[in-house]
Amino acid sequence: MKNKLSLFIVLVLVCLPVSLFADTTHQVFFNNTDYELHVYKIKGEQQGKTMMIIGGIQGDEPGGYLAADLYVDIGLKRGNLIVVPRANFLSIIKNQRAINSDMNRRFNNEQLAAANTDKAINYEDKIVDILEGLINESDFLLNLHEGSGFYSNDWLNSLVNPMRFGQSIIADADVYKKTDGSLLTLGEIANKVAEKVNPYITNKNHHFKFNNHNTFDKYTMFPEQRKSATFYALSRHEIPAFGVETSKEIKDLELKVVYQTMVINAFMDVYGILPSSPKVSLEPPVLNYLAIKINGMPHIVQNGETVAIEKGDVVKVFNIDAVYKRGLNVDIEGYGTYSDFDKEFVIEKSSKVIVKKDVFKCGQVFLEVKSAYDDGSVASSGKVSFKYLIVELNGVRQVLKAGERLEAVKGDSLKLVDVVTDWVVSDMVTVNLKGFLQVGQQDVQIKKKALGNIVKKTQDSRGVIINTAKDLEKRYSEGTNGSTYKVEVRYGNKKIANVFIALVEPKMDYLVVKQKGNGKKWYSDGDVMFVKPNEVIEIVDVKTNVVGNKGISFAINGKRAAYKVDKQNKFVLNMSEFINKDANNTKEYMLDISREGVSLGKTVIRVGEALAFNSSSKEGRN
Repeated sequence: MKNKLSLFIVLVLVCLPVSLFADTTHQVFFNNTDYELHVYKIKGEQQGKTMMIIGGIQGDEPGGYLAADLYVDIGLKRGNLIVVPRANFLSIIKNQRAINSDMNRRFNNEQLAAANTDKAINYEDKIVDILEGLINESDFLLNLHEGSGFYSNDWLNSLVNPMRFGQSIIADADVYKKTDGSLLTLGEIANKVAEKVNPYITNKNHHFKFNNHNTFDKYTMFPEQRKSATFYALSRHEIPAFGVETSKEIKDLELKVVYQTMVINAFMDVYGILPSSPKVSLEPPVLNYLAIKINGMPHIVQNGETVAIEKGDVVKVFNIDAVYKRGLNVDIEGYGTYSDFDKEFVIEKSSKVIVKKDVFKCGQVFLEVKSAYDDGSVASSGKVSFKYLIVELNGVRQVLKAGERLEAVKGDSLKLVDVVTDWVVSDMVTVNLKGFLQVGQQDVQIKKKALGNIVKKTQDSRGVIINTAKDLEKRYSEGTNGSTYKVEVRYGNKKIANVFIALVEPKMDYLVVKQKGNGKKWYSDGDVMFVKPNEVIEIVDVKTNVVGNKGISFAINGKRAAYKVDKQNKFVLNMSEFINKDANNTKEYMLDISREGVSLGKTVIRVGEALAFNSSSKEGRN
């Protein structure tokens, strides 16, 4: 199939001779910040339409920003491109959908305008201001995304239904009437693009379909899209705007990038934009070397090399040599922010310089402070060194090095098994999880003649199964917000390592419920489920971020509901018993999905004859 797809790209993009006079301008906004924004404007040899391509507006969708990046180096015979490969670079670095807020929900913010306040509340708004100005320069817009599941006009299952976004071309209307009376036939254009692309996709499940969000309608199932980039472009500037969604269920990243380029190429063809010199390359990101200044003196450091420095030395990374030129980022652990390139830092403790290409780690360099190791790599004696901490998360054993973070879902069981060090046995070392206090814990004096030291072993947290939802005190967490807890490893009075436990809240993405005579329906947090009196319904699936749904329980109006898990690992719950036994004849019930007392999500059960098709999970929405 890849040969056929590659042939499609070649036919569409390389049918014209290479342009030696491509007119490309490169603008950088918010230079040397974590959210640095790069904008590329490519002007064709002949006049034509201007297409704007946005990638990476949500950072956990790599297929979009990697595809957009391929068009920066293109030459155009006719027409123009405005390419923003990485609209939200900080969220890309962190591989998160949003940081302060979802950037694709910040367009046309009437509430801020009405309040007559500064729109740039956070960095997302600053970038949106730039993007809105660029949209004003464009004739049409493509916003590249990845969506969960596969869009279908009919409900086939929980992954293939009208509420999913994957493998679809989204518009806010089928036909849009402009103020001058002319019509934008968005559905017709999207279908034409799909007809161009789908014959080259051999897997019919991956075919693209037009997905009309009907956003202007009062009863649209996607009202949140009224704050998106496409809705802003269509409603404010009256230009065709489309969201291009590949599916998150497709795990082959290269294939998703190819699909995105196929759709982009088809749109360029529809609007008469002719390319002349593409560059399609998806080589693995690899760091060759870093150019580092130490106290103003330049040094070339190879990938994986260790640099010995003195405490108080000033270090700056001023050049990166890697396979790729764009999307590169430097993070000096324990210093600066998420983007530390071309910035000076006084290094007081050993660290490492991590280099990423977008979210993908491509190399690292180690900074070893020779005269002081109080960050915890090596004790000041120069002899006792920490190698790694052995932990078990939900019974699965893992090994953590100094400074590493173990991510867990609140409610997971954690056990600190042991620590491995050089020079001394682990009994001479204390492992203390800050915020975890064992009942009846006592100090133990261990005398060792080898070094002539008496090691006081206080609050050692090894060997105990810790419930991360109940057994940790929030006030002892980093920043006292309950999200990160420090494991401190000490030899006597010397701290020789820190390891971190990062907790995320458990959440429910959706429930799939089977109702007699109505098939299966999908409910997300806050949705309303309509049932008939005496109806028996079953929860046949629940998607959460809890591995194996371990410890998940249900409660109706605060009362724990009995359930069982069948051989297919499906939750089967007879809720009609609650309805039939309800002496108060309640018409509305609250189904709470929880774990260890922490609510993951709630769905309202409303008794009545009306049946409604509810909105889906928010996961994967563009």
